[in-house]
Amino acid sequence: MLSVIHVTNGHALKIHRSSRTHFPAGVATMALHHLLLTPPHPFSFSPPLLPLLTPFSSSTHRSISLLTTTNPRPKLYSTALRPTHALLQTLDSGSVPSESALGDFSQWLRKNGAVGSSPPPVKPSFVPEGLGLVAQRDLPRNEVVVEVPKKLWIDADTVAASAIGRVCGGLKPWVAISLFLLREKAMGDASPWRPYLDILPRQTDSTIFWSEEELLEIQGTQLLSTTIGVKEYVKSEFDQVEDAIIVRYKDLFPSTITFLDFLWAFGILRSRAFPRLRGENLALIPLADLINHSDAITSGDPSWEIKGKGLFSRELIFSLRTPVPVKSGEQVYIQFDLSKSNAELALDYGFIESRSDRQAYTLTLEISESDPFYGDKLDIAESNGLGETAYFDIVLGGSLPPQMLPYLRLVALGGTDAFLLESIFRNSVWGHLELPVSRANEETICRVVRYACKSALSSYRTTIQEDEELINGGNLDRRLRIAVGVRAGEKKVLNQIEDIFRERELELDGLEYYQERRLKDLGLTGEQGEIIFWESR
Repeated sequence: MLSVIHVTNGHALKIHRSSRTHFPAGVATMALHHLLLTPPHPFSFSPPLLPLLTPFSSSTHRSISLLTTTNPRPKLYSTALRPTHALLQTLDSGSVPSESALGDFSQWLRKNGAVGSSPPPVKPSFVPEGLGLVAQRDLPRNEVVVEVPKKLWIDADTVAASAIGRVCGGLKPWVAISLFLLREKAMGDASPWRPYLDILPRQTDSTIFWSEEELLEIQGTQLLSTTIGVKEYVKSEFDQVEDAIIVRYKDLFPSTITFLDFLWAFGILRSRAFPRLRGENLALIPLADLINHSDAITSGDPSWEIKGKGLFSRELIFSLRTPVPVKSGEQVYIQFDLSKSNAELALDYGFIESRSDRQAYTLTLEISESDPFYGDKLDIAESNGLGETAYFDIVLGGSLPPQMLPYLRLVALGGTDAFLLESIFRNSVWGHLELPVSRANEETICRVVRYACKSALSSYRTTIQEDEELINGGNLDRRLRIAVGVRAGEKKVLNQIEDIFRERELELDGLEYYQERRLKDLGLTGEQGEIIFWESR
């Protein structure tokens, strides 16, 4: 049974992680029912919320619901998300290619002009991560180590020039490229792209490839709901393209394509496409995409560029540089993205870092449509760069986002504080909301946020102490290490948020509120804050 938290005066403050969960707002009497506990649906499937393989900003990770159940081993997917596999018969194994496949790939690169000097600065090699780029000599910082000509890129132009180009017009770039990859893979030796396709992993440690049992380790996390939401999104896209393209044009596809094939292509694109080569510019860059990530690279400066070469610089090439000096025989690394949280790294690439600033949690706040002041509050929010729904990323050890408290106060505004919503205050109300409005309003937001944090914490299967014991004990496989790291990080951030608002609640009597500030501005309070009454003579 689904139920929500209602508020007697009609105001509602929503803090949710996917399904919309209502929390009480500034009222004296609140009817607290049950937290909405529904399966996660972190975003709808409309293009604006999942931009064609653009980097998943926190907005796509944000709205995450609580997944709780009395069943210790819940089914996390419908059977529709687990169809029989066709092309990738050994999806769960064989992620590292054979030596002969790597040799064929290297020969293919030389044949197509992706290897310049002899010997080249780097070569594709087996490394702990699988495949990587290893220096063949000492390399200084900013040394160009890879140049890949446009003819070796796999992008929308590649698809358009292929046999399926005529049926892929109008498709999202990532969908068209996914179909291209799967068709070429099914063609085997007949495909000119076979040497590249053969070195691609059959899966990564991204959570989209985890089994149900592995996903149980991230039960209650934002990462779990996002993962399921992403898979549902890919499934919906597959269903559309299966009917419109795959079945309709069977003659163009030499092998059956299933959802898991399509998910594999999606995961390859998510993990290998460089920033700014996503969305409409989505492209895979063979050889360059073997570069691995290192948390030791702390510079956010891009290590690559697209530039012109040849006569009149008409030939486009992808150029990759070393961000730091590299010794001969060592692997060349870059920084994938300093702004990503551990949950985003786990979803996109299948790894996490131990740095505290990678541990984050997102609170989603919303102005309820049932709020009698909905229109006024929405107008104020939009005037200040926000909207009906606002997302706030809180990082472990960091402070609250600057607009979070004003937005919370706005959403909870009601009762005798509602005068601030009058049009006369419209140009100054946000300034007032940046400071405490009233004790009732401030107390409400403190209690609501603390309640939300405690509710979220109750949905995890383990405690922070248990997680840290697992981490310190070592011997965790890669996926379990990711799961424990992410869930421990989320819980630490939730505790941090709860602590902030608990301390604030203890300080309520010492805060200065709007009425006191107004009286002071009018000169109607004394040095000790007492109200001065003027008597006529």
